[in-house]
Amino acid sequence: MRNRDTRVRGIAARAGGWSARHRWAAVGIWVLFVVLAMGLGSAAGRVDVKDSDQMGGETHTAAQIVEDAGIEEPAGESVLVQAKDGGLKATDADFRAAVTAVVTAVEGTGQVTGVTSPYEAETISKDGRSALVRFDMRGEADTAGDRVEPVLNAVADVQKEHESLRIEEIGGASMMKTFDDAFGDDFKKAEYSAVPVALGILLVAFGALVAALVPVALAITAIIATMGLMALVSHFQPMSETANSVMLLVGLAVGVDYCLFYLRREREERAAGRDAQTALRIAAATSGRAIVVSGVTVCVAMAGMLFTGIAEFEAMGLASLMVVAVAMVGSVTVLPALLSLLGDRVEKGRLPFLRRRRKGGASEGSRFWTAVLNRVLAKPLLAAVVATGALLAVAAPAIGMKTENLTLDQEFGDSLPIVQTYNRVNEAFPGGSDPAEVVVKADDINAPEVRAALADFRERAVSSGASRGPVDVTMHDEQNVALVYVPLVGGSDQDKAGESLDRLRDEVRPATLGKVDGVQAPITGQVAGSKDFNDQLVGSVLPVFAFVVAFAFLLMLLSFRSLTVALTSIVLNLLSVGAAYGILVAVFQHGWGASLVGAEGVGAIITWLPLFLFVILFGLSMDYHVFVVSRIREARLRGRNTADAIRHGVVTTAGVVTSAAVIMVAVFAIFGTLSMQSMKQMGVGLAAAVLIDATIIRGVLLPAVMSLLGERNWYLPKWLHRLPDLTHDEAPEAIAPTVRDDEGERGERGERVGV
Repeated sequence: MRNRDTRVRGIAARAGGWSARHRWAAVGIWVLFVVLAMGLGSAAGRVDVKDSDQMGGETHTAAQIVEDAGIEEPAGESVLVQAKDGGLKATDADFRAAVTAVVTAVEGTGQVTGVTSPYEAETISKDGRSALVRFDMRGEADTAGDRVEPVLNAVADVQKEHESLRIEEIGGASMMKTFDDAFGDDFKKAEYSAVPVALGILLVAFGALVAALVPVALAITAIIATMGLMALVSHFQPMSETANSVMLLVGLAVGVDYCLFYLRREREERAAGRDAQTALRIAAATSGRAIVVSGVTVCVAMAGMLFTGIAEFEAMGLASLMVVAVAMVGSVTVLPALLSLLGDRVEKGRLPFLRRRRKGGASEGSRFWTAVLNRVLAKPLLAAVVATGALLAVAAPAIGMKTENLTLDQEFGDSLPIVQTYNRVNEAFPGGSDPAEVVVKADDINAPEVRAALADFRERAVSSGASRGPVDVTMHDEQNVALVYVPLVGGSDQDKAGESLDRLRDEVRPATLGKVDGVQAPITGQVAGSKDFNDQLVGSVLPVFAFVVAFAFLLMLLSFRSLTVALTSIVLNLLSVGAAYGILVAVFQHGWGASLVGAEGVGAIITWLPLFLFVILFGLSMDYHVFVVSRIREARLRGRNTADAIRHGVVTTAGVVTSAAVIMVAVFAIFGTLSMQSMKQMGVGLAAAVLIDATIIRGVLLPAVMSLLGERNWYLPKWLHRLPDLTHDEAPEAIAPTVRDDEGERGERGERVGV
């Protein structure tokens, strides 16, 4: 057998060739890069997104005023004192005694300040059977959850002494502690379990421990390096914990996938009888190129988040972009070096119950997908119509999608006692748990006209029907700022509370505070934040959508030099995303089949998820698409007709696409097991979309559409021939020896094939 040392062009091929020839240098440079990135990042420290940058609109303005004024808002807490059977009233002696006991108990902890009795603050419900004792936690609000336990214990002791009453605490600090205790470790377990799950699937896919460990090791080192880079970049673009979690998910998914594509192709070429050096060269020129095209496309999709104008999204987009870029570079550089070093030792640690792949079997493909493909290609029009109709039907519920920030009871259901307390407080004091906050800034907050406007605002907030009161005002004289807290009518009902907010913003404020020159009065709070966030997202959807779609189209056009392939790639990816949206709405908004995934219909999709899913899924789905279409085009360039090329490309990639999809689905599904509905929505949405993409889209619709198009798949108008040619390094003929392929056809001629 003769191997030709024919020079090939292309970044991936050249990088893989250099790394294979300079094995230790490539590995050393990678290790040095990871160590330096992590070391410099640790030394620089990470800057996180500030509260004032989290939102847009009035919410951002309000946070900026508070931050500029140096006002540290404490974590507010409330203790609900409520008659269990409805017998006692706030005026009864036993009720008063319980309130006094609560005030004494919380003050005695030394952890609180500003304790107010409901009899002084008028925080007694209209029916007289519920009252709120309010106070603030000492110290910084961000760490109040760490100090609230003595207060909770003190309230619990009072509850034991007054069994006829319900005495429960709720507030920022107590909720923080409850969530940390219940779900803090939940996220860590999910993140940590993703690695062994991926490793287990790779063990089954490769049947050898060393082969399975290589992709996981490279993905982990890419994630570690990106953590360091995130810290460095955060001094220009602040990061966040959410961005860190998203980076870990995306990094593990694409890092493992890219290595899987590369390693599978190298093993396939070895199984076909080529020597180690030639197999690596072919893998570099084919799978390596697909990884570069896919990686750049994913990076472009992630960059779409930078157009939202929302700091959290910008952080997630930049973190995801960086980890994809690092994983891509590692896959086409250090991976060939490792494979060259390991040689046949990559097969070490074989699992005894998995039979060794037969020589030449790597190209035989999957029997299941061969059977499916035979039926699809026999009747491509029918297959395309049925698959498209099914996807459109699944996507149909997305037309009625409703997005909002989930309330506490929507997020956690009744799984936590504090959720029941939240519901009781909202029932007795509508809007009391999440009041609107008016941040009033004036040149002189104590000026008579400002004082009069504040008093008028308090009165009209109630008389307009936006609030039932009480409306509290906290003055910060030195900063010339007043904070006005307005419980909104509607409470946890987001639609009704939103109507109350609109009344405050559009009617009450202009008629009172708006008439005083030089006064700013932005309205923030949970309901306002949800509305402003939604408004900003709606405004950013079009530019993000246009950027991602336009650049993905351009990259596919340049990479395959086919207008048809570029157009069908975009349409198929949009169908995949639409189907994921439909599943989300059906399960989490309408509750159809929600119990099957341990969820419940909460009437809405978390605000940030649709745009997040679009960007992530559009990027990740390109992994499979580029890999499959590259293999089809490669077969076409080797002389097969279009139908044979489609069959060869889909069947020979079925195994690696299935393995990659199973890993992604398993990793994303882990997050679908968490108790928070928002995390369930993210996990289920991502897992469902990847599953649809790897089966219906790549296994049925793509081959059916390409079969119908025939030679038109490779259509490129003459006026586009001037575009840069990025297709030159995908043809393995430039480096392959003369062999006979698995179907007995004449092998390659060892010539460079241009396009």
